[in-house]
Amino acid sequence: MGTDIQNDTLRAESTDLTDNVAGSSDIANRERNRLLPFLKWAGGKRWLVRDYPEIFPHTFGRYFEPFLGSAAVFFFLNPKRGLLSDTCGELIETYQAIKTDWHSVLINLKKHHRNHDAHHYYSVRDQHPLSLPIKAARTVYLNRTCFNGLYRVSLAGRFNVPIGSKTEVLFPTDDFEEISKRLKNMIIVKRDFESSVKLALKNDFVFADPPYTVAHNNNGFVKYNERLFAWTDQERLAETLTKASRRGVKVLCTNADHPSIRKLYKKSGFQLTPVKRYSAISGTAIHRKQFGELLIHNLG
Repeated sequence: MGTDIQNDTLRAESTDLTDNVAGSSDIANRERNRLLPFLKWAGGKRWLVRDYPEIFPHTFGRYFEPFLGSAAVFFFLNPKRGLLSDTCGELIETYQAIKTDWHSVLINLKKHHRNHDAHHYYSVRDQHPLSLPIKAARTVYLNRTCFNGLYRVSLAGRFNVPIGSKTEVLFPTDDFEEISKRLKNMIIVKRDFESSVKLALKNDFVFADPPYTVAHNNNGFVKYNERLFAWTDQERLAETLTKASRRGVKVLCTNADHPSIRKLYKKSGFQLTPVKRYSAISGTAIHRKQFGELLIHNLG
């Protein structure tokens, strides 16, 4: 019964996307209108929109981001319509809650701000609330006060990152009301990347930022990423993005600048552009340095 209802919902969402009037993004307005992400996420792309804003298309139809994370590119581009998705249910529920009831999320986040200490942190970490706004506030609170802003769960699916040194729960840049407005016309759903990208049509834009699953430049997250996103998933992603490109979809994928990734996309028709970024999220100082990454795209 539950599966049937979910499948009907996904079909309805597919129809809604097809019927959407295409939106556009004006590059001249992006910096002025940009919101900062409210989450810190391993592999986040704040550096990409800061250092390489020219890589993004000036205009496009609908926007698709199948590995949502902190949504730095979404907030930078400020698209009018599209689909935001991820396989992390807790992450998706957080965006859904802010979209539909940002005020309740903020009220609960303020409670965490007033009560924050080690005892409160571990107490909240062990909780499993049912209310969507309370769940979202818990996610944001733990993200902002845990060690290095990591999202990691045990084999049982429980968030298990210890408390970090950050004590700031509310940020001066927080604007959950505006975030809610920008999410209003976006479909937000938990699903695999392939089913999302398949909905993209000619002139739509897909930004794909998968977990990196090969050892590149001593990336400390490789072993953890392999459990999230296997090499077979990398192959499936390459095939999915290649098919989308052949449909006329604008595509930008970030990935490890590694020989295996270059070989995977060698005959896809995509341009492969190496770039540099600085990572400060590693748990050891020796790994907090510049990394080579690869932009895989058909954007000219």
